[in-house]
Amino acid sequence: MVPFETVGSHRRLRRADVEAFAGGTLTRDQARGLWLHRAVAGRLALDPDGTLNKARANLEKLQRVHPTGMAARWLGQWQAALDAGTEAVFDVLVSRSPRAVELRQNSPFAGVLSEQERQAALAAFRSWWHRERTT
Repeated sequence: MVPFETVGSHRRLRRADVEAFAGGTLTRDQARGLWLHRAVAGRLALDPDGTLNKARANLEKLQRVHPTGMAARWLGQWQAALDAGTEAVFDVLVSRSPRAVELRQNSPFAGVLSEQERQAALAAFRSWWHRERTT
């Protein structure tokens, strides 16, 4: 069964849940987000305190901008992961679970990677994506 929320007389499904139910494959955007967050995980391994502090500061800003709605719900889950510590954050950053896919759509890790690191990760992703699709 695919989890849903009821809004009025309508059922709302999360895209990631539907895709997981349909076949479990990630879309290109979801795979790209996973790839970038793997690079963030590398930064987290090298500088846990700095990375988590940056994420917490970003999360506070995002929570002020999105105090209600679905974004606020996902940001609350990021808060729980950050409060649980480094291992919990690693799990979200690199997991292919529908929950992690959704959380990465509202990531508090902007600015953790330098622009050069971000561009290098994206170039590596494009190369990998092309190889995966042509073999």
